[in-house]
Amino acid sequence: MVQGRNEKSKAKKQDSSLAENERCTFGAKSAYMEACIKTDQLFDLAIIGGGINGAGIARDAAGRGLSVLLCEQDDLAQHTSSASTKLIHGGLRYLEHGEFRLVRKALQEREVLLRAAPHLIWPLRFVLPHDAGMRPLWMIRAGLFLYDHLARREILPGSSMIHLDQHLAGAALKSQYRKAFVYSDAWVDDARLVVLNALDAKERGTSILTRTRCLSARRSGSQWHLQLENTQTGRVTEVRSRALVNAAGPWVAHVLSDTLNVESQHRIRLVKGSHIIVRKQFDHPYAYIFQNPDRRIIFAIPYEHDFTLIGTTDVDYHGDPSSPHIDEDETKYLCEMASRSLNKPITPEDVLHSYSGVRPLLDDAAHDASSVTRDYWLELNGKEGRAPVLSVFGGKITTYRKLAEEAMDQLLPLLKATPSVRQHWTAQVPLPGGDLPSANFDHFLTDLLSRYSFIPEKLIHRLARAYGNRTFKLLGEARSLNELGAEIAPHLYERELTYLRDIEWARTGEDVLKRRSKLGLHLSDQDQLAVARWMNENSLSISQ
Repeated sequence: MVQGRNEKSKAKKQDSSLAENERCTFGAKSAYMEACIKTDQLFDLAIIGGGINGAGIARDAAGRGLSVLLCEQDDLAQHTSSASTKLIHGGLRYLEHGEFRLVRKALQEREVLLRAAPHLIWPLRFVLPHDAGMRPLWMIRAGLFLYDHLARREILPGSSMIHLDQHLAGAALKSQYRKAFVYSDAWVDDARLVVLNALDAKERGTSILTRTRCLSARRSGSQWHLQLENTQTGRVTEVRSRALVNAAGPWVAHVLSDTLNVESQHRIRLVKGSHIIVRKQFDHPYAYIFQNPDRRIIFAIPYEHDFTLIGTTDVDYHGDPSSPHIDEDETKYLCEMASRSLNKPITPEDVLHSYSGVRPLLDDAAHDASSVTRDYWLELNGKEGRAPVLSVFGGKITTYRKLAEEAMDQLLPLLKATPSVRQHWTAQVPLPGGDLPSANFDHFLTDLLSRYSFIPEKLIHRLARAYGNRTFKLLGEARSLNELGAEIAPHLYERELTYLRDIEWARTGEDVLKRRSKLGLHLSDQDQLAVARWMNENSLSISQ
């Protein structure tokens, strides 16, 4: 959770409900209308959890022609899926733990996702300074050779060794570092990746219910009977499904035992990962990966133009998964580990923001939290004739699409429904906004700048990164800034807020400033309050 200046206010309940025939500003059904479901409606698949795995499974299933419902007790990506290090990566350090299968799978997915959303996911080069007191040169060379060759690479360049006194990344590092290795991974806006998967699922017919809690799910023969509560109105709706997916993340075990009354063969291990955000520490596009005396690594990454993101920690967690916070020891650890390598020391007083997330990892009995596997396990429960439930244990954002594919491969044979598409399809189809000509973001940005020359370049660049080809839908035929509505906060106009409300399920200022964008890092408290006020005064509520 981002601390500091982020607005914490929630939108108030509204008395009016959205009329059945109301259409949103952009000419398509609003996300609120999409959530209007009928009592006792039957779905092929119901999904509990609106994080990356739940949204990814919903997209895959809907694309195969199944009727799908997804419920999320809070906002999409409100918890674990918005608290990552924002990387699509193979996991270089996992090689040291012998997880070659996981690394290979993640490296394969890295290329798939770069093609699926070139506006949201882009290449990032990492500098790994060689520390003579840590791993020897030959070990790093060998690891990077494997990293380069475990999976086919078409987009990203391979690794190489550099001399830091001849490279622009060397200036920010202490003089003791003479050599370094440079390799490739990718950057992603994690929360928006979740939204794009949910949006694609919705446009393929999925009912996406945010702020909706699954109170209970009872198995009766070949169907599940679910009670869903809208947490804003308190209204309870009962629906049925032929199969159920438990993608509740940190709550997966709780949902199994308390909501579904199903015994599990696996255990979840909750591990807290925290990040700190400081002022920009270096003025170049490279990220750093630092080796630490405890054999862990941390990243220092260019973040939101003005900042550096540093993380992460790995701490076993036993508290409430909905409200993790960085503690004093974690802050001190990240500052000290970054200061070991960077020229300019970082102190806790330099920390402007922080956020923490709880990773629901598959418990493999590893001795320490950082060694727990980041692979996933799909547990299927349901004998012949009984409605199946598939629970997701573990996983990482990079492999979410593959996880969804494997989940559907297990569920399809058990569903008493005939899918229109049985084969895998998501690897070949771009995410919403990702259908850029030749997948070339720079050419797309040039076109936008030319077509909307009246919009400041900084704003156009942000919109292009966030919405990709959907930016044309957002801006429409506007010919002046006045046509974008009132400027609620610097470079944030009513037109965009309306789009986020009607199309992307945003209900509160926090939804907009923390997850649909990272504008909360840049805006004053007063500007953040203005956004929260607009969302509150212009919110729409529904009665399910």
